[in-house]
Amino acid sequence: MTRFLTLFACAILVLGAASVAFAQSDTRVSSGSPATPFSENKQNEPALAVDANHPNILAAGSNDELDEEACNAGNDTTCPFTPGIGVSGVYFSFDSGNTWTQPTYTGLSARNCQGLVGNSDPACRPQVGPIGTLPWYFENGLVADGDPALAFGPRRSANGTFSWANGSRLYYANLTSNLGATRTDETFKGFEAIGVSRTDNVVAAAAGDKSAWMPPVIASKQNSTLFADKEQIWADNASSSAFFGNVYICYVAYRGQEKGNAFPSPLVVISSRDGGDTWIQQQVTAAVGNRNNLGRSGCTIRTDSHGVVYVFVATFGLGTPGTGSHVLIQSFDGGLTFTAPRAIFSATDTCMFVDPVLGRCVMDGIAGARDDLSPAPSVDIANGAPTGADATDVIVDAWADGRDGMNHEHVFVSASTDHGATWSASRSIESSGDRGYYAAPAISPNGRDVYVVYNAFTTPFRNNTTDPRALVGVVKHADVSTSGAVGAFTELHRGTPGDPRGSSQNNLVGEFLGDYVYAVATRTYGTGVWNDTRNAADCPAIDAWRMALRTGDTSVPRPAPQQDCAPTWGNSDIFGGSFPDPTP
Repeated sequence: MTRFLTLFACAILVLGAASVAFAQSDTRVSSGSPATPFSENKQNEPALAVDANHPNILAAGSNDELDEEACNAGNDTTCPFTPGIGVSGVYFSFDSGNTWTQPTYTGLSARNCQGLVGNSDPACRPQVGPIGTLPWYFENGLVADGDPALAFGPRRSANGTFSWANGSRLYYANLTSNLGATRTDETFKGFEAIGVSRTDNVVAAAAGDKSAWMPPVIASKQNSTLFADKEQIWADNASSSAFFGNVYICYVAYRGQEKGNAFPSPLVVISSRDGGDTWIQQQVTAAVGNRNNLGRSGCTIRTDSHGVVYVFVATFGLGTPGTGSHVLIQSFDGGLTFTAPRAIFSATDTCMFVDPVLGRCVMDGIAGARDDLSPAPSVDIANGAPTGADATDVIVDAWADGRDGMNHEHVFVSASTDHGATWSASRSIESSGDRGYYAAPAISPNGRDVYVVYNAFTTPFRNNTTDPRALVGVVKHADVSTSGAVGAFTELHRGTPGDPRGSSQNNLVGEFLGDYVYAVATRTYGTGVWNDTRNAADCPAIDAWRMALRTGDTSVPRPAPQQDCAPTWGNSDIFGGSFPDPTP
């Protein structure tokens, strides 16, 4: 193993020094996950990070169910989440995102639970075995529950200072629960916490060396009713910053159902000044959330070249669709104090139809994929990392917007050149025929190029489950002028369409694609990752049953996916593409 890792490290150094030949196509990021059976073949909600000091190195994450049981385990018509099994998949690229590897570790696994045809076989009993998700959770009485968020920052020296000369640290934040079926305060209080995994050796981590990862740290301050959700993480990665090396996480703190249909859910920021060992917490918004005030979610957090912290979040509007706003909160002292929330512009969600069975907004049709966070901000700042020397601190924000109604959903972009004080007029950048679903921007550290990745539906809303649907991933690029104005966007890549009816929630009653896509940019290239269903087979038996749930037709039997569907039904993937600056 030592000799292999040494050779691997040498190869990475060569890659870092040489120019990388970029493939002009996309690639499967979730490279170690199987094509069958469901739900082991299911991934969604990708996240992505680039090492600013070694820009050929990237890490990605997703909700990856490759360690779950197969549907044939136990009752063949159910495909549950196996208790105790983690779903935080991790992937590495050492050639600027052209190829990806998914390591295998050991932990609690349900891969042994393939089951037999029929319902007489016993329920799944997970075993210690191979996992393709974050290690050390089972051993610490925890479960890695997905919603991945990743960031690279500098390592801290023994005397407490951060420097790129010390190396790089990868932070992976995710939702975390107690391993036991019954909650216990011995591990942590509440229902879901924010756990953070860290590694200082991505070479070893990518090669499957479990010891390259530190045990997870519970970063959120828990109480008995807390459900922490929708977190994002960022490390201050520009050495020009007075708070270089600080790490920040934003998340929504759902505090439980209260009297009067209230659901208090403040936005919280937690920060670390010691490389993620310890964390402090601040509530940065009021704890609103009720039938008259839907609250907020979908935060993004970033820093500029001076170390100013920018927290963005969406406030949701009433109605279908509802018009809310993007809100900005800032810290000028490294996360010790924060400004009052300030609305910067309006954003309209793409919720035009609430599915009666799912009880949630869907965008592509009956029994479709939820679109809860479509108007949420996704933000990046040209902070000049790793040194900050060539920073412009231009901020770019992208989101999906439904202000023009069903079948006319947009991908919008706005930018600020004055540290968030004013913003350019929101403008749509999607290609003709694309119904923007989720979007994410990335701006190069020197502020010269913007890349936007988005998922889109290219078919209109379907009032049935029989007509085909199409989902696609798209990457676009625009130059940025010396004044900070973002120019016209051109399409760099359009992925292979897939039918999202071939994706699924684990309870089978509707499609599932998650809530995010992600992008990063360097001075020479941009990379995007997206949800992809090109390898998913549609299942007419599932389609008919899903529609019967809406019509009340009880004569349609609940399908057994492994018997009634093609083998690759449910096979949603994470795809990505890496593209050189087209106008260097």
